[in-house]
Amino acid sequence: MEKTFILNEPLDMHLHLRDGDMLRLVAPLTSNSFSGALVMPNLVPPVTTKDALLSYKKRIIEACKGDDFTPYMTLFFQNNYSFEFLEDIKDEIIGIKLYPAGITTNSETGVSSMDIEVLRPTLENMSRLGIPLCIHGETNGFVMDREKEFMPIYESLAIAFPNLKIVMEHITTKDAVELLDKYSNLYATVTLHHLLITLDDVAGGMLDPHLFCKPIAKRPEDRNALLNAALKAHPKLMFGSDSAPHPKHKKECCGCAAGVFTSPIALQVLVELFEKHDSLENLNDFVSNNAKKIYGLDLNKKRIKLIKKDFVVPAIYEYKDEKVVPMYAGKTISWSIESIQK
Repeated sequence: MEKTFILNEPLDMHLHLRDGDMLRLVAPLTSNSFSGALVMPNLVPPVTTKDALLSYKKRIIEACKGDDFTPYMTLFFQNNYSFEFLEDIKDEIIGIKLYPAGITTNSETGVSSMDIEVLRPTLENMSRLGIPLCIHGETNGFVMDREKEFMPIYESLAIAFPNLKIVMEHITTKDAVELLDKYSNLYATVTLHHLLITLDDVAGGMLDPHLFCKPIAKRPEDRNALLNAALKAHPKLMFGSDSAPHPKHKKECCGCAAGVFTSPIALQVLVELFEKHDSLENLNDFVSNNAKKIYGLDLNKKRIKLIKKDFVVPAIYEYKDEKVVPMYAGKTISWSIESIQK
């Protein structure tokens, strides 16, 4: 008898869905198997108004083609959000995403200074209203040290705003894992690819553009610290794929775009990974329960039944003129999605 595993109400707490035909291509690849996802606001232009947010949410829902799926929306952080504006939009968002300017895709209009006094007006309003802050935590320093250099900023924010829930997005270092236990208001997401790869996988042999991402993959000791925390389902750590689709021609070129596209394989590979490390009993906490507790979510009752049966990852996903190459393209995963119960 083939081995099976049930995932209850899986959540992706860091997802890029893009817009237009790319949205129509990638949204169903998440909405068919996840109960919900926290959607990034770094469009061009970024999502900074209620009208833009509601319009984007409508486009996402339409792209999901009737799937039982909740897009949890975020605003792009600005220094001047008033209390009245945030109070009005609070029920439409799950958090606000802060990007240092120019640090990643479509972040050029992010904050130019991480000075707490510059950020204070918006952060105080968020704290008063109970709106979580999600942060891409990197400096503009040497690429391997950018997250580590950001740790003091996380600490300063945690101390200055003790009632503000702060989520360190897509952590990649053992330093960030260690910081989780230091402050009660710090939480984190971690991606699938950062649980699997190091910089050696990206550039140790022939350069693999489909594994190039920001934050960049780090050292083995960093990967191992992330993996250990995930396998134990650290209660302050959530799964967030940071699945970031880019057109094939923008990945397979000089100056390729940063991002790993993992949505179509995320659940299958997570089951494979947790089984390999004898930790399947913790997977539902990592991919669902932790996020439900941290964000106070009430979800649809979606159950994903996976079976230990080979799944060959498609070489490409396409819709009209959009073509995206997934992680593990053409490779075989030992688990497949058998059924989805709603």
